[in-house]
Formats: sequence, C-alpha cells, structure tokens
Amino acid sequence: MTEAASEGARSSGVQPAAAGGNRLGQRYTVPSGWQIATLVGRRSESPSAETLVLDVPEWPGHLAGQHLDLRLTAPDGYTAERSYSLANGPALPGTSRVEVTIQRVRDGEVSPYLVDDFPLGSAIEVRGPIGGWFVWDPVHDAGTPVLLLAGGSGLVPVMSMVRARREAGDRTPFRLIYSVRTAEDRLYTDELETLVSRGDGFEASTIFTRAVSLTALRGPRRLTSSELAAWGWPPELEPRVYVCGPTGFVEAVARMLVAQGHDPARIRTERFGPAAG
Repeated sequence: MTEAASEGARSSGVQPAAAGGNRLGQRYTVPSGWQIATLVGRRSESPSAETLVLDVPEWPGHLAGQHLDLRLTAPDGYTAERSYSLANGPALPGTSRVEVTIQRVRDGEVSPYLVDDFPLGSAIEVRGPIGGWFVWDPVHDAGTPVLLLAGGSGLVPVMSMVRARREAGDRTPFRLIYSVRTAEDRLYTDELETLVSRGDGFEASTIFTRAVSLTALRGPRRLTSSELAAWGWPPELEPRVYVCGPTGFVEAVARMLVAQGHDPARIRTERFGPAAG
C-alpha cells in the first residue's frame, strides 16, 4: 500500500506535520499498538522515491507483502496517518530494522515530507505489521510458480517477496512483470538486473507506459493481454498470482488473467489510489 491508498480517506486538509515530525514521542502518549521508531538510514531508489530504514525496537517480525502504518504528529496535535508496504524481506521477532520505499505523491500531504525532508535520527510512530492475505512465505509457499504483476510503486510489496525468496535460497520459479511510466521512474533497477543474472529461476520483464528510448523494441503503452500471456505463466501451471498497483492497473490485469483461464481463487490483489470525496 502507498500513501495514495489513504490520502483521500484520512486527509483533513490541515497542513502537514513536517515541522513537528522530529518531536514525535516527546509530546504525545503512544496509544496501544503504536510504538516509536527512529529513522536510521535512507537511500534513493529513483528521483521521486526513497527507501527509509527504521529502527523499531519492539518490532514483532513480518512476512513478505505485509504493510505498516506511519503516523506523524504536528506541534498543534494534528496527526496524519498513512500505510506503506514493507520493502525488506521477512523479519523474525526481535529484528528491529524495517524498510519502506515511499514514492512522492504530487500534492500529497505526507510523502513529500518523508521523501524530501524527514531527517536521520527523527522519530515517527509505527504500527504493524498489517495484512495476512497478500503475503508469500518461502516456508509454506515454496515450489508453486509465482507470477508477480506490479504497477508503479506496487512493486514494493512484491519486491519484498522477491527478496524473501533470495534470502531463503529458494528456487521457486518467479516471473515479474513490472509496468512503469518511464525508465526514470523504475525502482530497484540494479538489484532486479542482478537477480535476473543469477539464473536461478527469477525472470523479470519491464514495460513503459509513457516514454521509451529510441532503441526500444516496444512503444510506450499499457500491458496487453498477449504480453501477459507471453511473459507470465500459463493457467495450466496453476501459479500463485500477486497483482499490486493503481486501481485501474489491478482491475485491468485481473480481468485479463481471468479471461486467460487463471483461477480467480489463486489471484491475490492489492490496490491503491486517491479515495473519492
């Protein structure tokens, strides 16, 4: 999930909590379920996306594909809460480091602050992990082919699954189809290329919807049904399918998968987008 998933639903139009972010945990009591995390690292993933490394002392562990809630509080008491997918692989209880990759949402209330201004050493409230459906576990799910379809920052939770596979030394066949606007918007570019080069059963295809280079074999356009059939797994193999991205992407891909004969019960989706109203 990304900021856009909750932007419309939770925004009250009050100014963002940027000025008060580094005062969290000092002024307000932390309700049950929330705890204080500290930003201990960050790295750029694209011109508009950053991975934040948080130290969460009482983190209970998580599975690949789960998400967490972050909450910022301004000095006047106004709070803004957003959900973000966990980017790192699974963590056991007692592991305190978690990572989230945050895409700056144009005119967003929280993501511009977290991407551009949230300084190292700052505190933020954290709650999670959340979700038990959109997950992949190498202990219980290994062996069944996996098809991952990601639109934009929908790559984050499926990348957590890819990392879980790598960290477990698992060789379950994985195929990833990544749809993104331009080459500049891609996430985890070098890591994905390295994983593909290992030749251990992980394959990835990237398509661009807005702009491509002059030498590209394919023009900029959305994923087609024929491309999905060519780069995905056939339904006869009964793959486990995970689809994450903007609502339009998820709905279009899910329709194509079902039309191609994939069992809807084997398709798991997670979507995000501005809420109405």
